[in-house]
Amino acid sequence: MAQFSEANSVRDFVRDLVKSTDIPFVPGSQLPRRTDEVLLESVLKRALMGLNPEIAAEPGKADEVIYNLRAILIAARTSPHPVVANEEFMAWLTGRKSMPFGPNGEHTTIRLIDFDHLDDDSSNQWMISTEVAFRQGKLEKRFDLVLWCNGIPLVVGEAKTPFRPAYTWIDGAAQIHDDYEQSVPQFFVPNVFSFATEGKDLRYGTVGMPVELWGPWREETTAEDAPVKVGLTGVQEAVEGVLKPRAVLDFLRFFTIYATDKKHRKIKVIARFQQFQATNLIVERVLHGKIKQGLIWHFQGSGKSLLMVFTALKLRAMAELTNPTILIVVDRIDLDTQITGTFNASDVPGLVSTDSRAQLQTLLAQGARKIMITTIHKFGEAPGVLDDRQNIIVMVDEAHRTQEGDYGQKMREALPNAFLFGLTGTPINKRDRNTFMWFGSPEDEGGYLSRYTFHDSIRDGATLPLHFEPRLSEIHIDQEAIDAAFEELAADRDLSEGDRITLSKKAASIEVLIKTPSRIAKIAADIAVHFTAKVEPEGFKAQVVAYDKASCVAYKEELDKRLCPEASTIVMSKSRSDPSDWGKWTPGTDELEQVLARFNDPADPLKIIIVTAKLLTGFDAPILYCQYLDKPLKEHTLLQAITRTNRVYPPDKTHGLIVDYLGIFDDVAKSLAFDEKSVQQVISNIEELKKQLAPAIAAALAFFPGIDRTVGGYEGLVQAQSAIADDGAKDAFGLAYSIASQLWEALSPDPMLADYRNDYRWLTDVYESVRPSDIIGRLVWHALGAKTIDLINEHVQVEIPAGAETIVLDAQTIEDLMLGKRADIPTEEIRKQITARIARHLNNPVFVELGKRLNALREKYADIQQSSLDFLRELLELARDTVAAEKSANEIPREEQGKAALTELFEAVRTDQTPIIVDNIVSRIDEVVRAVRFDGWQSTIRGDQEVRQALRKTLYVQFKIRDNDVFETALGYIREYY
Repeated sequence: MAQFSEANSVRDFVRDLVKSTDIPFVPGSQLPRRTDEVLLESVLKRALMGLNPEIAAEPGKADEVIYNLRAILIAARTSPHPVVANEEFMAWLTGRKSMPFGPNGEHTTIRLIDFDHLDDDSSNQWMISTEVAFRQGKLEKRFDLVLWCNGIPLVVGEAKTPFRPAYTWIDGAAQIHDDYEQSVPQFFVPNVFSFATEGKDLRYGTVGMPVELWGPWREETTAEDAPVKVGLTGVQEAVEGVLKPRAVLDFLRFFTIYATDKKHRKIKVIARFQQFQATNLIVERVLHGKIKQGLIWHFQGSGKSLLMVFTALKLRAMAELTNPTILIVVDRIDLDTQITGTFNASDVPGLVSTDSRAQLQTLLAQGARKIMITTIHKFGEAPGVLDDRQNIIVMVDEAHRTQEGDYGQKMREALPNAFLFGLTGTPINKRDRNTFMWFGSPEDEGGYLSRYTFHDSIRDGATLPLHFEPRLSEIHIDQEAIDAAFEELAADRDLSEGDRITLSKKAASIEVLIKTPSRIAKIAADIAVHFTAKVEPEGFKAQVVAYDKASCVAYKEELDKRLCPEASTIVMSKSRSDPSDWGKWTPGTDELEQVLARFNDPADPLKIIIVTAKLLTGFDAPILYCQYLDKPLKEHTLLQAITRTNRVYPPDKTHGLIVDYLGIFDDVAKSLAFDEKSVQQVISNIEELKKQLAPAIAAALAFFPGIDRTVGGYEGLVQAQSAIADDGAKDAFGLAYSIASQLWEALSPDPMLADYRNDYRWLTDVYESVRPSDIIGRLVWHALGAKTIDLINEHVQVEIPAGAETIVLDAQTIEDLMLGKRADIPTEEIRKQITARIARHLNNPVFVELGKRLNALREKYADIQQSSLDFLRELLELARDTVAAEKSANEIPREEQGKAALTELFEAVRTDQTPIIVDNIVSRIDEVVRAVRFDGWQSTIRGDQEVRQALRKTLYVQFKIRDNDVFETALGYIREYY
């Protein structure tokens, strides 16, 4: 019988694919190195001699180079992430370092890799290895796959088994990111990228990159309905895409940038496959020189600005292009700012942002060989041809909007022989014929040189889905009163019939209705409640899109009545007609940068930005989760506005939310008629999600046929776990639960969830009881969302429905028992009282079961068959169930409260034969808790802490009971009755 394993089914599959490209395989144990060495120094030394004539003449100089490289490796040991050292090592790898090896000590460039003869198999020495051990002190790690070039480990891969459903590529990626990079960082100093696969999918990422951001590799297909390759076929496509020597070195030179994140930490960014492929398509078209245009559609938020950076870097590096001029053309100042920021953060050399039409014209007239960022409007006064060179490449951002007026035509007249590439984040519809004419090439199927759609970006995790929540504001109009007032006004002013009609239309316009102060006040109140309940607790921020600038100010004033004034600000453009006090809401470039930095800072009190036009495009803030939309928008503007919320924000953001006060959801699909099917796949209406919840809950419950979910304690849990005992069933349940959980998170706290609360709570308890506690299977056994965690916490703390009614005995009997006055009460009398309570519900099968449990409990402990601790635990569980049953039956008599229910039931059931657990334990709990509690303590952190501490001291210290079940159940009683 054939045997499958992680090694022979996935690791060796990747190894053999790499070998098939004429790269030799050398097992890790046979590499010419000690296990504490990162580099294959003998191999590297030969490469240095072959690539550097100065070193070939004096081989000893190779040791000096290797000494410098070793120093960088050693320095990485003290860094939590080796990104800084990685950037320095990349400078050596890409030939940007020199040493004084020339005549008279002149510096000469040191080449570690031959980039000039990539098609010559002998130019660089490549090797693929498996099971590569690396030892640092007593610590040893073993890498599944390592790809070497000239003795340098450029790529590390981790393979996982394809046969356990809970294992995915994410386990391998997490092992590299969370374990290897942390414990042996020096091995990742020369790293170009790492990859992980379980034989179904392959993802790659860079040093320090969170696992959630690792990207897939797929070959672009022009066929819209082409199936995605899966399993080993898909992995083969990815291996052949990213692990080819030319691709690895392409990533090294052109598709990796270093930047600084919001916390001023150095990060490394690597191109996703759509950026890599689109860049190479543009470069190829420029090099061939025959087709001089192309249209690129990459969905909003999928990295269009970075695509331009990577393209500019590669075009500028191509020797065949003899130092080209590259223009990045945008049509709005805010887009200019975003793209300039991306280029500046990427430290692109030769970059200039033109501040005026004169500067642009001067640079072009001089034939400046730079990367210029300019706006389309700066071509407006171009006097004919500015530069007729062939090696000018123009990338026009949001191409469908840049044809305004004559600007597009003027740009073409100024640059008659330039290459023109149009980029857009929104698809081009039928009315954008000019866009296809100006940028699209007949040679490109479907009109696009490269296309990366809504569906593609969400499937790959490049962007998030959008959820719509319609909250339509009803506008009630007293038509009779308005008509009467209007008639009075018309008569008073002696208006003609034509004047009346004109005035009537204007008064009833949508603008007047939308801007009604009472409506804005009502919506602002709704926004404040919604934001406080659903956005702020998750650590996210929001944007309000108002009708116009006056509406922005009105919303600010209303929100300030309900939220801290520091919580919101307005960002809008300046105009001469603005009232003077609006100046504080029209920030200049530097001020706007500060506002956006504050907004992107999770710790800053600024939580909401109010806008009307500015920051609807070109605004990249991953922390932005919710957009409150109160402005009618259409087509591209609408899609660009709502996709401000779709940026990935690890680890908890699962979607962007649009709260729609005008009912524009239908417009999203209708106005984008060119791709309505695709839009509907991406943008899901909250009402549709509500319809999906019941089937999702039912699908998860279907794993437990015949299980009585009213049975609590370990008996119920054992039954539930038995139903999903084998790994396949358990993993399938985990997947079904994750679907229900994601819907629950998206809908919470909608009141409709109440109907499913008990079922979801039960499923969550079972899920938590079988979920692996370590990293295994994180894709299926994902981290629970905040709303679900809140539900679990609530479930733990509040187990019994509200009420402090007595359970079994009347007040006099309790008092007598507590004081010892009725110690001679026969057991039979107590039993009768318990039975009488349960007998009130003879038609309710729940109480029949409770009666059976009560009798069984008394009989069991009459013979002292179990420990006293078990007796207490079961007693508490019975009390909980009895209270819950009576509460749900709504038939609990309002008897005198007396002592707490815990005391009453304990004293009622205890007989001479049952073990005395601890003398006066219940009375002592009652006394201690009453001393520290206060009204409303359950809803305060301080109150909860004090009661917990008092109970813990009583049980743990005084009575030596250290059983957590007893503690938690007792705490549930206390929260209910005190």
